[in-house]
Parts: sequence; structure tokens; C-alpha cells
Amino acid sequence: MAASADVQHVTNDNFETFKQGKVGLLDFSATWCGPCQVLGPIVDKLATEFKGKVNVGKVDIDEDPDLAGQFGVMAVPTLVFFKDGKVVDQHAGLLPEGTLRQRLTKLVG
Repeated sequence: MAASADVQHVTNDNFETFKQGKVGLLDFSATWCGPCQVLGPIVDKLATEFKGKVNVGKVDIDEDPDLAGQFGVMAVPTLVFFKDGKVVDQHAGLLPEGTLRQRLTKLVG
């Protein structure tokens, strides 16, 4: 899954480092998932917009099912929001760009 340069490919191996940022957004997705293909460019765009304020990462659930299981991901796409290393919100399904931007802005607050 190609992502913008501002999006990290997150795996079980680098997850602990990823969540150390103040605010994080983790996009759990799969290459075969239609809605994930719609959400991907939105996540990429917001990763660039919030660069330096929000760590944005993507997890391919087929490549890293253990990490998906750790968050109880039952459907893709699932977005997990972090603040200070802790999960503060989780959303399964598509989110409109404006809604996702509002959530990130509120977390960065």
C-alpha cells in the first residue's frame, strides 16, 4: 500500500516508537478493501497537513494481524487516535475528510 512520505508504515516492530508522539492516527486497512482505497488519499493528505503535529501511520491487517488484533479491529478501515501514547478514540468505517480533520485538530488542540 503506497502512502505519502508523511505516512509511516507501522508494524508490530515499530509500533511502540510510533505511539510515542504526542498525537497519532493509525489507519488499519487492507489492499482488497474498497473503502480503504477511498480513505487512503484522505489520510495521506491530512498527514501532510498535520506534519510535525500528528504521527500518521498505516497498518496492513493482512501483513500484521497481531497489531490489528491488539486493537480489536473487526472491520476495515478502522482509525485509531492516540494522545500521549494512549488510545483516545477509535472509528470503524469511512470518515469524511472534514470530520477527520476536525478530530485531529481537536486532539492537537
